[in-house]
Parts: sequence; C-alpha cells; structure tokens
Amino acid sequence: MSVKTGFSSVVIVAGGSGSRMGRPKQMLPLGGKPVLVHTIEAFQAVPSVRQIVVVTPAENRPGVEKYISGVTFADPGDTRLNSVKNGFACVDVAAQTVAVHDGARPLVNPQHIAACLKAAQEYGAAVLAVPVKDTVKVCEGDFVAQTLDRNRLWAAQTPQAYRREVLANALEKFGNEEDATDESQLVEKTGVKVRLVMSDYKNNKITTPEDLIFAEALVEQNVTYRTGMGFDLHRLEPGRDLFIGGAKIPHSKGFLGHSDGDVVLHAICDAVLGALCEGEIGILFPPTDPTIKGICSVDIVKKVLEIVRARHAEIEHIDATIITQEPKIKPHYDTIRQSLARVFEIPLENVSFKSKSHEHVGEIGRGEAAMCHAVATVKIRGEK
Repeated sequence: MSVKTGFSSVVIVAGGSGSRMGRPKQMLPLGGKPVLVHTIEAFQAVPSVRQIVVVTPAENRPGVEKYISGVTFADPGDTRLNSVKNGFACVDVAAQTVAVHDGARPLVNPQHIAACLKAAQEYGAAVLAVPVKDTVKVCEGDFVAQTLDRNRLWAAQTPQAYRREVLANALEKFGNEEDATDESQLVEKTGVKVRLVMSDYKNNKITTPEDLIFAEALVEQNVTYRTGMGFDLHRLEPGRDLFIGGAKIPHSKGFLGHSDGDVVLHAICDAVLGALCEGEIGILFPPTDPTIKGICSVDIVKKVLEIVRARHAEIEHIDATIITQEPKIKPHYDTIRQSLARVFEIPLENVSFKSKSHEHVGEIGRGEAAMCHAVATVKIRGEK
C-alpha cells in the first residue's frame, strides 16, 4: 500500500474465547455495537494510524465488517503472544511505529493513543498506564509478606507502542516466552527502556460482567433519545403479492406502488428517518426512478439502517398500526412482529404491531386500500 513516511500501524488482539463471559467478550454488545467495533473506531480517529490489523477468528469478522471497512484481518494463535506475532506479520514494512492493543479495551482515548505513538517514536517503546489506586500486598500463603510502595506502582494498559524494529527484535529474540503477559516485558529484555504515558481509568479491559456494566455506563453518558412519526398509504390491487412488515401474507390482493408497497415498512422507515431528521424514503428512493421499480421494501430498510449506523444510532423501539378492512391481520400478528424484529435488527420485545379496521368507511373500508401509522424511538450517541 502507498503511504506517507511516519505512519503507524496497530495490531488489535481479539482472539479470546471469552470463557468467563460465556462468549467472546470482544463481540459483546456495547452501546448498540460490538466491543471490538468501538476499539477499532478509536484507532480510526488517530490521524497517524494508517493500517489496522485485527487478529480475530473468521466467525467474528462479519460482525465487524457490518460497521467497519478497510481493516486487515489475521488469524489468532493458540496464545496471546502468538496472536501478536500473527498480526505483526501483516504489518506494512513501511510502518515506523507499531501499537499492540487489546480488543477488549473499547474506551481508549484517541488522544492518548496518539501520545503513546509519539513517545514510542521518540524513545523506542511506550505504554499507556495509570497509577495504582489500591495498596498492593505481596503474600506468602494467606499472610502478608510485604507492602509495596504504591507511589512507585503503575498499572500497564494498552496500546503499547514501539518503533517497528524494536518490536521486531523483541519478538525475534524472546517470542517463545509464553509466560509474558505483554510485549513490553520482551522489549525490556532487549535493553530498551519503556516510556510510561499517562492514560485514564476509563481504558479498562472488559474481562468480567462487571467490567461490561462499567463500560456501558460510560458510553451511556453521551446519549440522546429521539422519536419520529411515519405514515404511508397504498391501494390494494388484485393479483399482486401482499407484503406487510416484510412478511408475505396470503391474500387475493397486494399493495400497488413503485416498490412492493409494504405500507408498514415504509411508515416505520419514515418514522426512523424522522427521528434522525434525515428526510423520508421518497427522497432516498424517488418513485420517478425507473431503475428501482418493484424494489423490495426490505432493501429500503437496509438503506435506512445504513443511515442509522452512520449516525452512531440504534433503534430502541418501533410501534406500527395498520388500518385495513381486509385481510384480517390478527392471525398474522406473530409472523409480522417476528419479521419486523428481523428486518430492523432489534429484539422482538422492542417491536409493537397491531391492526385496526376502518369500519367499512371509504376506500379503506371497501378493501381498496390500507394505511399505516408508525412511531420509532432511536438512541443517538455523541450529540450532547
């Protein structure tokens, strides 16, 4: 790849199985997206970082690529150190500095990352760290043997950054020492002094369920909730397939429109866009565009979800009411709710759907049309 002199690469180690959490901790949801995605985004915010290598199993990658593009993937090893070596093997040879970071540290500050990389360039090696807050005891059995001077103790975090040749030398000479808990131990053995760079206590590693609660609380500090309303109406035409909420419902008529006419999906999409102040689906998919004639409304939802993710938002709740004389909708409530949950990628318990008749009044009452009203609540991060 063509890059400017002085750029940095980062190896994000995310190969753990998450035995203490019941599933891979790097893929646990945090603020509406996986922990690992937050981690990657922190490094994407650092101008000097031009390459991000993510060491994670193949099954985790689609969950990352849903939000992130432009990263390099590497396979994890049987130990953390071997995962680091696999990631380092993918690092661009032109990179001057290389950072190694835990994928389960999603709240690292981009400014601290930049400071660590700068210190590594100047001194050869640097690690983010914070002063130890608790008094540390050395024990023999069940008894205290020694109390350490807390004023001299620091808790190491990641990233740990190095000039490329420094890390390469350490991995070559001491890369078989499986007991090392971080790379700086190996670098120290080569005689290079490691510079400490002040971090903060938010840069905590998610290891236990309590850590995830702590991280979620920090993420929730910067959240705005918005509500939007949507409406749609379509005629019913004999001989067309009927789609309601993304589900195909057996009936002799279907909605007439430039798309498949799914009034429920259209109304909910407009409600979501309204909450985000992003217009309405007629702007995204104009009915005058012949290339999208007959488009599946699920594809319209996919575009709306792209906008949701781009705004660092998530859909918290949707409530839709279809008004139609025919067909009878109540027998299909479960099918439609399940379809809505799947299409909008939210839990079923966050989906409300119901129907009302039009009491045989007007075109809707004669079975010639149907309409839908919808309300959506979204959570937007980073707007306060």
